[in-house]
Formats: sequence, structure tokens, C-alpha cells
Amino acid sequence: MAGTITGKIVSISPEGNAVSDIANDRLRVVPTESANVTCDGHVTSKIFPADHDQPEMTFMALMGHSGFLELTLVGDNISKFLGIQPGVDVTVSW
Repeated sequence: MAGTITGKIVSISPEGNAVSDIANDRLRVVPTESANVTCDGHVTSKIFPADHDQPEMTFMALMGHSGFLELTLVGDNISKFLGIQPGVDVTVSW
């Protein structure tokens, strides 16, 4: 069954992650292996746990330690590198 969850980026964390208003609890119904996350023209596949082993400069979605879906550019500041700012839409689809 296909689905969609939409939200917004609400802040940039001290680590440089874009934090959304989509609570991790809402993502429990999402098949994380086949999910796509779209934000500000950027798309990533899968939703990873906060503790992951992905290489530097990988654009990815996380079930963040903040308790919310986060977008990250591993090892860098997503806002500075990709221009993602608070207020932009984020969509999870499967």
C-alpha cells in the first residue's frame, strides 16, 4: 500500500542536520527500505537509524536522535552545502 507523509524542516541542528517536524513515531508505518524522502529538490532512498555506517558526504534521511526525521549530509552541514533551510517542505513516500 502506497503512502505519503509530509512536513517541513524546522531547524538545523548543531551537527548540521536538517530537522523536520515529522516525528519518528509517525515513521513506524513506513517501509524504511523502500521509502523515498524529498526535500528542496533533493531525493534520497531509505530511512536509516541514527547510528549508521554510511560514508562521508552521503545525503540521507535518519530517524534522528532528536525524535524526528532528519536529513543529513554525512560529515558536513546540509544547510551550507545543499542550501536546505528551515521552512522548506519534506515528503516521505513509499
